[in-house]
Amino acid sequence: MPFLTHDDNGVVYHTSSILEDGGLLHGFSTRLGGVSGGCCASLNFRGGGPEPDDPAHVRENYRRFCAALGADPAGLVLSKQVHEDTVRHVTASDAGKGLLTPTDYTADALVTDEPGLNLMVFSADCTIWLLYDPVTRSIGAVHAGWRGTALDLPAKAAAAMGRLFGARPEHIRAAVGAGIGPCCFETHDDVPEAMRAAFGPGVEAYIAPRDGKWTVDLKGINAWRLRESGIQAGHLDVCPLCTACRTDLYWSHRRSGDRRGVQGAVIGLAPGGGCP
Repeated sequence: MPFLTHDDNGVVYHTSSILEDGGLLHGFSTRLGGVSGGCCASLNFRGGGPEPDDPAHVRENYRRFCAALGADPAGLVLSKQVHEDTVRHVTASDAGKGLLTPTDYTADALVTDEPGLNLMVFSADCTIWLLYDPVTRSIGAVHAGWRGTALDLPAKAAAAMGRLFGARPEHIRAAVGAGIGPCCFETHDDVPEAMRAAFGPGVEAYIAPRDGKWTVDLKGINAWRLRESGIQAGHLDVCPLCTACRTDLYWSHRRSGDRRGVQGAVIGLAPGGGCP
């Protein structure tokens, strides 16, 4: 399925046609369309770092991105990412956490079936996944770097949607935005060894030697694991763009280290949205 690029008053973002549905909003941001400057120019969602962004600029960036998607910022629920495999069941009591009120949890994956909540995860090379079941109208947002990939976090989030909301794998749709590709994700032995320990010989199709190191296809591994969990290949959408190749469009930790911003992805069920 193709990813679509949109420009809303300078805010450039992507959507996946596989997630298009009445009453569902979603989008994957780029680094374009915000008000931040310096190493965080311009659509940055991170306040900290070695050169902290102006909090007022970060708030305006959230406002602009939400306006482009038609999302209410008061309904945002932000992930507090620690590269672990916690899947948080988000409820109305979490609305605004991470943006309007402090975050009292750590979680790299968020799931809910409550309208009005807009789940948001962040990346600067890691994979960011949005999940949707049109039958139970439940959603998920997942951040998975190489550690989250080795922990099988996107598949665990899909399983949590089944356990909590009754979502069946054959109904779930999943899209992954831009992330570092095997063209640029070159590692030592630790990453391939973690993947082999987690998944066995099937993962070898996504690992290749290069000049004494290894390249690893994180998007490919997660898509494979989601297929293994029962999600249909036709219900998976993988953005082909590499964040490290396209620093004109995306933040990349591999290219810029910690002197950078982060992009984000949002998915939400609009209040009073469409029916299954």
